[in-house]
Amino acid sequence: MKRYSSPRSSRAAHSARSPRSSRSSRSGPLVAFLLIASFGILFAGCGPIQGPEAVEPEEFTFTEEDAMRFQELANEGEDAVPLTGTKVLLSVGGLTSTGTSPLDLPSPEALDLTLADTYEALRADTTGGTADTYRVTNEFVNIRSQPSVTSPLLERLEQGAALTLVEFVNAAWAKVSMAGGKQGYVSSRYIAKVTSDDRLAEEKKVFEGLYYVNFGFVNVRKDPDAQSEKLGELPGQAFVRPLSTDAVWARVPFEGKEGYVAIQYLSPFSPGFLVRQERYTLPILHYNIAEQGVIDAISRNVDALKRGGYRIITLRDFYDLVLRQELRDVRLDPKSVVIAVSGITPENVRALSDALNAKNVRATLFLQTQHLNLSGITEKTILTLVANGFDIQSGTHTGDDLRSLVDQRLALELEQSRAILEEMTKKPVFAIAYPQGGVNIRVMELAKKAGYLFGIALPDPAKPKNTLTRAEFLSSPGTPVSSTLSDEEFLVLVQ
Repeated sequence: MKRYSSPRSSRAAHSARSPRSSRSSRSGPLVAFLLIASFGILFAGCGPIQGPEAVEPEEFTFTEEDAMRFQELANEGEDAVPLTGTKVLLSVGGLTSTGTSPLDLPSPEALDLTLADTYEALRADTTGGTADTYRVTNEFVNIRSQPSVTSPLLERLEQGAALTLVEFVNAAWAKVSMAGGKQGYVSSRYIAKVTSDDRLAEEKKVFEGLYYVNFGFVNVRKDPDAQSEKLGELPGQAFVRPLSTDAVWARVPFEGKEGYVAIQYLSPFSPGFLVRQERYTLPILHYNIAEQGVIDAISRNVDALKRGGYRIITLRDFYDLVLRQELRDVRLDPKSVVIAVSGITPENVRALSDALNAKNVRATLFLQTQHLNLSGITEKTILTLVANGFDIQSGTHTGDDLRSLVDQRLALELEQSRAILEEMTKKPVFAIAYPQGGVNIRVMELAKKAGYLFGIALPDPAKPKNTLTRAEFLSSPGTPVSSTLSDEEFLVLVQ
């Protein structure tokens, strides 16, 4: 029997014995898991209360029988688990924890959703060409109340922020609409239109024949002669669409009439374009190592991929690429392959990591958070995997088919597993592998609300194999790989 002792206050003792604790222990496997995860915090991380309420420390014993009982609770439970409490930093295997109670669950408001809008923009389809969506391409850009550098500053946006173009006022300034409908003016050289390869030529055609004055001003003459009568001036940066041109003069509309300007003072206008890849060829090879022989199969398949000249990446590598594509035109290597692994348990995680390390390959590991506890997959194991370059993503908490769950339980499976993994890894968790590959519109909508960019599902046989579009990120095809495939059959699956 191992003995742990720690001080706690009488207030903490009352909380530990309260009916609330009893109810929470029966409310489902996730709550039981959190009770286990927080047990070390409650009895090993609390110090004595200072000041007038301070009491003599009490001593507690944590026995092996206690651990067994908590493990039993983790395997029990009912379907409905309420979302209660305020933000709690969860603890698994020794991480610090704060909050109103170790048994409280993070509320939906406590989940970090700061990237939700960014993810929505990443999934947006630009092939339709209906939205005038622009991105900030500079490190930052100032939004002003008028098209002038001396006008009041309304807002400052960071690189990558999305804007909707209202109009180009002139070559130097654009009127834009921001989130919430607020409008202002931005320097046009710091923004770029988001488009696709298929639409680039059509987008450029809109600006064909449009020029701007590239000098402080230019005189408009009645005839194509420098000594001709002056009709007026066009200010610098003003737009003009010539009716005709020759080597010296441009005939232009001017105040309801026509005039001539020296063509040397005009330049073609076109905004910046951010050409964004919309379709990806990316086999996501999905292994379930609960199937016998899969770890050995992964080793064989890795060798076959290397012989075939494939580049093995993680979903985090793909995630980083998609983010970079919001800033410049970079492309996915067409021979990239993701190795994704589910079915990971305390019994097989070491064998899996050893096999992948031996091949010098990094994979995306989808973990069910029900296995993360003091006697299962520990904090040390998780941090070692992260340090070795493995990408840790969510396999939900229990591994139940999400399509069969009511919305509250489904949201909890999605949100809680992400919160736990992010607290442990200190990295964004942006992908979820739907258990059994099952997904529908309801599941995808709740995955979106829970802050996921990617969802790994079974391939749709009606769609091209091993390809996905941005609009399909939440139903990315994960191709199941069997341990019985020969090398030739495996390569056909990849190709």
